[in-house]
Amino acid sequence: MRVSTSLLSALALVALGEARDPRHVGRRSLTEMPRPRRGDLMRPAHNAGTEKTKRANYLIPQNANTTKFAVNGSAIPEVDFDIGESYAGLLPISEKANETSELYFWFFPSSNVNATDEITIWLNGGPGCSSLEGFFQENGPVLWQYGTFKPVKNPWTWVNLTNMVWVEQPVGTGFSQGTPTATSEEEVAAQFLGFFKNFVDTFGLHGKKIYITGESYAGLYVPYIADAMLNKNDTTYYDLNSIMIYDPSINSDVVLEQVPAVAFVDHWAPLFNLNETFSASLHSRAESCGYSSYLNENLVFPPTGKLPTPPDDSAAGCDLWDDIYSAVSLTNPCFDIYQVATTCPLLWDVLGFPGSFDYIPEGTGIFFNRSDVQRAINAPVQEWAECSNGVLDTDSSAPSSWEVIPRVLERAERVVIGHGLLDFILLANGTLLTIQNMTWNGAQGFQSKPSAPFYVPYHEEASLSTLAASGVMGTAHTERGLTYVEVALSGHMIPQYQPSAAYRQLEFLLGRISSLSEVSDFTTQSGDFGNVASKNSTAVSRRQMGMEWGM
Repeated sequence: MRVSTSLLSALALVALGEARDPRHVGRRSLTEMPRPRRGDLMRPAHNAGTEKTKRANYLIPQNANTTKFAVNGSAIPEVDFDIGESYAGLLPISEKANETSELYFWFFPSSNVNATDEITIWLNGGPGCSSLEGFFQENGPVLWQYGTFKPVKNPWTWVNLTNMVWVEQPVGTGFSQGTPTATSEEEVAAQFLGFFKNFVDTFGLHGKKIYITGESYAGLYVPYIADAMLNKNDTTYYDLNSIMIYDPSINSDVVLEQVPAVAFVDHWAPLFNLNETFSASLHSRAESCGYSSYLNENLVFPPTGKLPTPPDDSAAGCDLWDDIYSAVSLTNPCFDIYQVATTCPLLWDVLGFPGSFDYIPEGTGIFFNRSDVQRAINAPVQEWAECSNGVLDTDSSAPSSWEVIPRVLERAERVVIGHGLLDFILLANGTLLTIQNMTWNGAQGFQSKPSAPFYVPYHEEASLSTLAASGVMGTAHTERGLTYVEVALSGHMIPQYQPSAAYRQLEFLLGRISSLSEVSDFTTQSGDFGNVASKNSTAVSRRQMGMEWGM
């Protein structure tokens, strides 16, 4: 599902001084207990030391192909620390000599000894939203999240675990060059595979296991690209292992938004603060539009059969999601569809979009739109926006849950679908409904309701600027290669709102832990947490009782 610019413009109220932005999402209209001391610090993403030392310890061979993409990690404007070895720039989407369409990437090799034979890709959604958002505000080695003073080191960067590349795609997104031509996910995937072959050749990454991750509209990108890689049967360039998608666009809007909307509002009622008259109207219309019965009858485990055709959300009075959005924007003019616990004031975002608002205070600017930043990261000097219009405006492909995700499930090592429980742009129950209608590996849907605890290890905090949760932080469930995990206190962008949770999920995706319910340290924690904690009975007690307390 995709929330279009026209939709959100139509939702702008007199009470709102700024328009809301359609980033991250899919497409529309498809039929807080004392704090214990916690373990040991995360290892740094890269070796600290002098430039001379680092030059002698490159993780990527230095040659004519690679050095032209090298980024000076000590020369990023506003960033007062060395972000480590990395490579960035543009590569074409095909091997044609006259190819003018190119995708922008930023590649960070990892010093983790377990990452030698793998590469992990991150994609943001939109469509047309830059993966540099994921890099700069979610899982990259440097963070500058909205409302914060300056960039800081990210102890939860995925580079600690694996070789990472963030790619701006499809063509027309961010710094990528060329005229957007793709009108389907199959065409997007073909262009990405062309780029990725050039990327593998450039950096000598042949034969690596590939993990693809992303969020929101990447619920389409990731499965379709994974499917295309698997179809190639070429382990030199496309040895797809596993995928992970967060709060994904994998079905029609009516299933992902409309059907579960009123139940979501009921669950989080104090955060919506809607009056009794309006609430009664919502419930009445949810009944008459068929949403309540559809949710109650079909969100069952195991499923009773293929789900019927969803209700028609174009019928009069049945666009409940938009009506809720308009109403809550009166009671909370700073309501954020991506994280419903957000209230005023609006916070400035260095990328231009705090939450679901387009808000750039006078005297500020967008980081990646600065020419000095662009030169530092080998990007073209041009206008940059977090989300670009005109990218995949018409997507003719079917939702990825219909056939593509099941095909990937039957050939990949694992598929992980994560969902933040404070997300209102794409709702967790809509994702569960979608899973219950999928057939893979010999059965339809989950046979039992997700109920196992999702455990995030206790840890010592790296800094006050990067505090992150620990203990039981949601529910996880695995059947027949598919893992579903709900993340408590998280909005749409799980690596941003719950970075330690996302870090744990990546450990699972990479096969470093056996399950998301496993009670163990992070694989990158130094020392033995148990030995450290055993010297402190209070810490041990809290750890042992963490499951019961929900810590």
